[in-house]
Amino acid sequence: MTTTAHATLQHEDERTRVTRWDFAPQESTGRHVHEFDYVVVPVTDGLTHVITPDGTVTPSQLRAGESYARPAGSEHEVVNAGDAPLAFVEIELK
Repeated sequence: MTTTAHATLQHEDERTRVTRWDFAPQESTGRHVHEFDYVVVPVTDGLTHVITPDGTVTPSQLRAGESYARPAGSEHEVVNAGDAPLAFVEIELK
């Protein structure tokens, strides 16, 4: 995965990569592909729009402290669709 200005690599070793995302309302992660299975753990509650390459938009309500497993190969862009800053951590399992 390529990180953007809104992503901060927190930790990486031979088995995991941990990235924190922080972005303002309407900001985007940019389009990216995950090489590995990963888990999303929201730091704050928030509404996102997940946009796939074909333009499909899927709203997703994130709840702080919950976790969401996602498969490798996911290509998408995530937009903070709420009106407050949003933060979440992605843990990729290499």
